[in-house]
Amino acid sequence: MTNSIFQFGEKLPGYAVPVLNERAVRASAGILFFFAIVSFMNAWLMGNFQPTRVFVVAFLLDFTIRIFINPRYAPSLIVGQWLVRAQVPDPVGAPQKRFAWAIGFVLALSMLYLVVLNNVVGPINLLVCALCLMLLFFEAAFGICLGCRIYNMFNREKARLCPGSGCEMPAGHASRTSLPQVFVVAVFALVIGGVAHWVYGTETQGPVQAPHASPAAASAPLDLAEIERCKVPDFAKAMGHEEKWKLHNNCK
Repeated sequence: MTNSIFQFGEKLPGYAVPVLNERAVRASAGILFFFAIVSFMNAWLMGNFQPTRVFVVAFLLDFTIRIFINPRYAPSLIVGQWLVRAQVPDPVGAPQKRFAWAIGFVLALSMLYLVVLNNVVGPINLLVCALCLMLLFFEAAFGICLGCRIYNMFNREKARLCPGSGCEMPAGHASRTSLPQVFVVAVFALVIGGVAHWVYGTETQGPVQAPHASPAAASAPLDLAEIERCKVPDFAKAMGHEEKWKLHNNCK
């Protein structure tokens, strides 16, 4: 095993290509996905692009280190490796990972130019963010490296040592989904769809007035109570979340 500062992947005995620990890679993808979705939702729901700008810079620095210096020193991979330190390493081929991460690097560069340097707001930002989120989610949740699939389309030498031995698995040996399983998923989707239809079709009821009370006597305490209930807390104001807080608490 080599320990050079500038290298991509480790050269281990018995492996024809440099390898990376897939468990650490997936952990780092999950870490990045968490911060990416938080910054994305801040921009989408609140119009606050500041977290996105910070995340883009952090993402770009992390990928610059892992591609051009050494993945061992990329912050997200360091944390990911520490989180899975008690798990047996799962070596996967490094070349296809470098290609996949290069795609992320290009996306980060475009976001740096658009969002960080020029404050551009528009659909192109959302598309780039959505693509990054999809790549990170597939990596973290399913162990599917979509960039590695693209790598096979443009390289004569196909990827080796894929997660779950996917590259070496003979055709026709993949796990199959049975008809009863498909039926269960379909019924589950129908049930949840029915629940959603019922929930969205049921109007939220406001506070109920006490019966047998005169309008003048009942309205005053009810109004005071409603005003007190709908008083926006300081933490929501500090976050710029005042209108969302009112919406979530059925206040006008």
